[in-house]
Amino acid sequence: MTSGIKKPAAGTLISFEGIEGCGKSTQIALLAERLRAAGKEVVLSREPGATPLGLELRKILLDPVYSPDSLTELLLYLADRREHCRLVIAPALQRGALVLVDRYVDSTWVYQGFARDEVETSLIERLNRLVVGDFWPQLTFVLDCPADRGLERARQRNLESGVVGVADRFEQRHLDFHSRVRQGFLVLADVAKERFRVIDADREIAMIHNDIWQKLILQDAVS
Repeated sequence: MTSGIKKPAAGTLISFEGIEGCGKSTQIALLAERLRAAGKEVVLSREPGATPLGLELRKILLDPVYSPDSLTELLLYLADRREHCRLVIAPALQRGALVLVDRYVDSTWVYQGFARDEVETSLIERLNRLVVGDFWPQLTFVLDCPADRGLERARQRNLESGVVGVADRFEQRHLDFHSRVRQGFLVLADVAKERFRVIDADREIAMIHNDIWQKLILQDAVS
């Protein structure tokens, strides 16, 4: 069975992964700005919520009111990803753009598979491949920091945005869950060293950005 999505052309897909509060959104924005200044066409995206259907799924997935089991949660994320790939990622790559995405296939493997340990990661791998076809990241940055530090940042972010006392369904999970999420990303990075670059995210924003930029240049991913 094939995905039914046309194969990519000259574009490049780069994903950013990591625990809650690791600084992905900040770093993606900084990288996009620098790449655009260098004359690149950059498409910035995220999961869940990159499409109209995805926005509705995001509300459900992050709302603490709901408590879906692992398989239900997995299927909702895959539905979001299918629309995301079909409507955003595929067209951008086919016209040769550089796509930066905040969470993608690896988050599902880690959160719904490794960390929850209720759905086989081999099944998640197969379903991911079915949903996105050949639209796999050429490069993945894992922004790594201690789980307690990431949660502290996430709560501070909520405070600064005026949503005091409000945390999404994942931020509300216990510290040991977030520690397993961190471990899961490091396991993936160790298994697929050719694709992953682990970045120390417990530093100043500028230092993290410069580290990402240097690794991007060495990878020759923006030529």
